[in-house]
Amino acid sequence: MTNHRFDPTVLREYDIRGVIGETLGPADADAIGRAFGTMAVERSGKTVCVGYDGRLSSPELEEALVGGLKSCGLHVVRIGLGPTPMLYYAVHEAKADGGVMVSGSHNPPEYNGFKMMMGKGPFYGSDIQRLGEIAGAGSYAAGESGSDEHRYMLDMYVARLRGDFRDGRPLKVAWDAGNGSAGEAMAMLTATLPGEHLLLNEVIDGTFPNHHPDPTLPECLEQLQETVRNEGCDLGLAFDGDGDRIGAVDGQGRILWGDQLMVLLAEDVLAERPGATVIADVKASQTLFDEIARMGGAPLMWRTGHSLIKAKMAETGAPLAGEMSGHIFFADRYYGYDDALYAAVRLLGYLGQREESLAEIRDRLPQPVNTPELRFPCSDTRKFAVIDEVRARLEAEGAEFSAVDGIRVKVEGGWWLLRASNTQDVLVARCEAKDEAGLARLRAALVAQVVASGIEPPSF
Repeated sequence: MTNHRFDPTVLREYDIRGVIGETLGPADADAIGRAFGTMAVERSGKTVCVGYDGRLSSPELEEALVGGLKSCGLHVVRIGLGPTPMLYYAVHEAKADGGVMVSGSHNPPEYNGFKMMMGKGPFYGSDIQRLGEIAGAGSYAAGESGSDEHRYMLDMYVARLRGDFRDGRPLKVAWDAGNGSAGEAMAMLTATLPGEHLLLNEVIDGTFPNHHPDPTLPECLEQLQETVRNEGCDLGLAFDGDGDRIGAVDGQGRILWGDQLMVLLAEDVLAERPGATVIADVKASQTLFDEIARMGGAPLMWRTGHSLIKAKMAETGAPLAGEMSGHIFFADRYYGYDDALYAAVRLLGYLGQREESLAEIRDRLPQPVNTPELRFPCSDTRKFAVIDEVRARLEAEGAEFSAVDGIRVKVEGGWWLLRASNTQDVLVARCEAKDEAGLARLRAALVAQVVASGIEPPSF
């Protein structure tokens, strides 16, 4: 079998991602199918589910991927167009041995990629690197020709989402799919929910004509905010390009970030599961960890990355986890993966049980001041060394810090974070304090450490 070399930029920590026609194409999809299929066969796998998102390049990549999987003798269940969580759901429902989603997630239209799971668990890190090794050697599994079938899963997936909705007071909600692959499922789901629902950009369109589908960027929420204010909605919900990340705004149009949403969802889960572990990534506000403890839960700070969080959930048995980026994972009554529509269902159920509005709930949360997540250039060959240098200096100073993912330094009244991105040639920084004066001190401390390592500091 002919070997295949991937562009060195496409095999990432958590997924495979590249620019169509430049670093990624059908030949790569075929090789991914053959290499992933080889690893599935090594584990005695027989069936793999495949789905794809709404990008213009996705159908062609899906076809090539399926061909590669079949060449290993596997049976492929093709679930078609939909959000990434529907692929995860299909693997569980079909009792498949793995799954591959063709998706560029929240990246610009010219990008595409692949997200994978082996068995019911995440597939990342060294597993993704091994795909490259198998393809490079051309050491694919060879067996009798495999088979494939088309199996419509959207109705079942939406029914599963609806099944965990808790009825309460009716709400008026604006929903923005950003023309991403969650649009059709979103429309089907909201048609079954009580209350009033206003849909934005629900038509799947891989050119993303209205705005970029990333709910962590304030500019991507402007249309939703305007609709919420003009229409008098209780809240607004937004989703990224493949439906595994959620964003939200309250009835005043104010953004609630992932860690703020997690406070509400943790309250809901801990009411029924007192003492349970709740995981959040190292970028989350200290408010979240403090609130989890106050509500009787066991907060656990962990490394950023959806695959890493899923693995830690499985290890600890945590019923809930979340990231600042809007990945929210429910193992409480669900499967333990990140599903933005499911998170929306649970959030609406929580709000429906309360007389307070989301805006009122937001106002009673502690209100620290913080910087946004700042990303600034640092080469792949240098970024991890910078973190090691900062850590050594802090140890020499006797500073209090966590090294679970980069360096998170705790000081009186706040904290600052510096970590190396696993997916880009950048360093990531964030600071949080009780007031602006404290935030200024934290920013200065962070900048001093970055400059000491010869790196141009971020612009705050």
